Amino acid sequence: MSMISDRTRQTTGEDVPSLLATALPDGAVRCGICAHRCLVRPGRAGICGVRENRDGVLYSTAYGAAVAVAMDPIEKKPLFHVAPGSQAYSLATAGCPFHCVFCQNWEIAQGPRLGMRPEAQSLPPDRAVAHALKLGARSIAYTYVEPTVFLEYALAIGRPARAAGLLNLFITDGYATPEAIGLLATILDAANVDLKGFNEAFYRRRCGARLDHVLEALEGYRRAGVWLEVTTLVVPGENDDPAELRELTAWLVEHLGPETPWHVSRFFPAFRMTDTPPTPLATLRLAAEIGQAAGLRHVYVGNAPELGMEDTHCAGCGALLLERSGYHMSRHLAEDGTCPNCARPLAGRALELGAASGPVRCG
Repeated sequence: MSMISDRTRQTTGEDVPSLLATALPDGAVRCGICAHRCLVRPGRAGICGVRENRDGVLYSTAYGAAVAVAMDPIEKKPLFHVAPGSQAYSLATAGCPFHCVFCQNWEIAQGPRLGMRPEAQSLPPDRAVAHALKLGARSIAYTYVEPTVFLEYALAIGRPARAAGLLNLFITDGYATPEAIGLLATILDAANVDLKGFNEAFYRRRCGARLDHVLEALEGYRRAGVWLEVTTLVVPGENDDPAELRELTAWLVEHLGPETPWHVSRFFPAFRMTDTPPTPLATLRLAAEIGQAAGLRHVYVGNAPELGMEDTHCAGCGALLLERSGYHMSRHLAEDGTCPNCARPLAGRALELGAASGPVRCG
């Protein structure tokens, strides 16, 4: 836990009482948002840095305080089986329950915990939805940091977004509690979950978290009807052991199903792992082969365009359905989301939203 500090408090948003908080007789509060279930004592903040106990009441200080807002191709999330070729209105507040040593967005994700105050803008929920619609987005992505830290804000945006016909997307580390997933199930259409490895020691040492909670959340999202895609950043010498990858992919097939897309992502030096080299291309190829051998029907390799392993093929006949090159995509999928060759439906959500034929610019 950390002390509340004016340097870490967001002042552009609106502090709101935290959902899923249990007050205790001694003034402490048990947070039920993420699997850490922090016991937050008066005058202190939880691990995420954006939930504070003030006189026995837990407040979210991230509500409405956006530190990042952008229009992104949905493929950048990455979500390859959701409204392909469309644009996602992407936003984040500060804060994260993890402290990954290889974090790409550590300034905003871990800033509050490190005593930093990321610059924020006031973005009320109704304005976020209106902005997304004006820019032609097909979805709103809660991303860049772990979005459960701003659960109340995401719910407040997600309800009117869904009413307006927008999809709601979580790009998440998978540390939400079952109670939080229950709330999110009312608005969430799809999620990409970072399954950072399949080794408890790696999760504890490098991420400050536990693997079993992530696996529980993955199953929870699936039971709730949320479309899932999974990403694994393959870090050299950390989580790239072939035996571990075989365990990971076998778990995906058994617990989430063979048509769950798995994104193998290339590591590049970042944050506190600047001395670790990028993932060798041969390691990425091997990881993809392991996933395919396990029975996964949609395996992709990201951050390595030279490998050309980002196209979507029919799980039945192998026909090319979605062809990706950089920020361009060519769609060969039928308008109803089926393979034009064998009529097999492509697993996913809102596949008809990108129904225009030919090349689509994704960014």
